[in-house]
Amino acid sequence: MNYLFDDLITVRKHMKNLFNSFIEFLRHSKKTALLILIVAATTLILSTMISIWLSSFDNYLIPSLGTIHTTRVKAYGGNITLKDGNQSIDWGTIYPGTFTNRSFYVQSQSNIETTLNLTTGNWTFRDSEGGNVTESLASYIPRPLAMDLTWDYNGTPISPKEEIYVTLTLWASNDIRFINYLIDKKVEEFSLDIHIYAKE
Repeated sequence: MNYLFDDLITVRKHMKNLFNSFIEFLRHSKKTALLILIVAATTLILSTMISIWLSSFDNYLIPSLGTIHTTRVKAYGGNITLKDGNQSIDWGTIYPGTFTNRSFYVQSQSNIETTLNLTTGNWTFRDSEGGNVTESLASYIPRPLAMDLTWDYNGTPISPKEEIYVTLTLWASNDIRFINYLIDKKVEEFSLDIHIYAKE
């Protein structure tokens, strides 16, 4: 019991010494401590202001559509729909800073074992009057930094007529340059072409 009491006294003395050392450090480093405090407070205030400012764009949204083109593969089911005779993915309403997933089946139409590839093109932004926005997004921000499309296919070879279930993920950035583009050009919708093909 005495050992425990002695240990508590030792810990208390140690804590008191640490506290005194800290106070002494502050006394000798008033300018440094004040500078650290000012920098921390300024950073916190700026971060809060930027967050509040960016939150005003949370409700900015753009409807979107992706037209699917295939070569040596067949895409069907899941979230694929027909629009104007073309297979399409309706991405719904896209908000800056979000990821949107859509899934469907892909079946190889090749006669040999093959791997699949995904590319995109014809990213088209339309204004409030339905006209194509002529100024390139690249004048504000490179397109892959503003929007991108990826999938969960990992490159595993597939056999002839084999089908797999894939998920595509459309990402829209909340980068202020992209948001400025959407606002300046009054973008209200966009579309893209999705190419899925089997490599020879």
